[in-house]
Amino acid sequence: MNHRIVFLDRASLIADMRAPSFAHKWINHEQTRPQDAAARILDASIVIVNKVRLTGDILARAPRVRMIALAATGTDNVDLAYCRAHGIVVCNIRGYAVHTLPEHVFMLMLALRRNLPGWQADVRAGLWEKADQFCLFTRPINDLYGSTLGLVGHGSLGNGVRRLAEAFGMNVLVAERKAAAEMREDYTPFDVVIREADVISLHTPLTAETRHMIGAREFELMKPTAILINTARGNLVDEAALADALKSGRIAGAGFDVLSIEPPRDGNPLLELDLPNFIITPHVAWSSREAMQTLADQLVGNIEAFVAGTPRNVVT
Repeated sequence: MNHRIVFLDRASLIADMRAPSFAHKWINHEQTRPQDAAARILDASIVIVNKVRLTGDILARAPRVRMIALAATGTDNVDLAYCRAHGIVVCNIRGYAVHTLPEHVFMLMLALRRNLPGWQADVRAGLWEKADQFCLFTRPINDLYGSTLGLVGHGSLGNGVRRLAEAFGMNVLVAERKAAAEMREDYTPFDVVIREADVISLHTPLTAETRHMIGAREFELMKPTAILINTARGNLVDEAALADALKSGRIAGAGFDVLSIEPPRDGNPLLELDLPNFIITPHVAWSSREAMQTLADQLVGNIEAFVAGTPRNVVT
């Protein structure tokens, strides 16, 4: 079979893509609008997608599709129930960001615990030049050493953050699922983690159960000195509640790499914040050049494994 492979959002991956080792025709689309997706995959047997949504309605109009190769770990943009019912194999990427994303988490964590944005603002405002002594004491600085990190999600990325945290001398608590009936060994009740952690870092998929898992209730439980880091999915957090918590001083700060809608065409309450204790980056924690090349290599390997009849990294 001569496979027709269609990559719907090639511009989302800056890496060299080697040609699969079987007969095929490969078509790249730099970007794909929702209304164009069905027509572009009409004759495809394999679809590569990063963030373009593939709903059941779209897939029903492309009956030749046999595989969806995700150029990402997250699967919330693909109708998995439809794929399962119609025999479409979905494979994702795993483990490619185990260094780059934890490093991004610690960039945010260090900047917030040590008040880097605030110090930059004070220097730009001329406060150092007016100081009576050699240094300023206008902002608090807190060490990571000896503080407590709460991990919500403990897969490869959460474990990568844990390794760095332990190297910094942090105590690590791993949260049990929020509504768990039983406690797994070496896990801590969700509410205990939320109450005791100095830094909370989210590394869980977005599902019906995890949507808005951090909201007004959780912000009330947190220490007023706590920091929240989210490099997973924007909808894990109630963004309006976070904005309120930051503006009221209910928590000490937050570092986000994700929003509920990306790109945020129609605004977002977090983008309206102009606070030294809030840092936002544009969903780039995963995207070091090294990580993207690892992703690209694994992506082609997933496609080759499927064609060979031994699919790997199967989601459904």
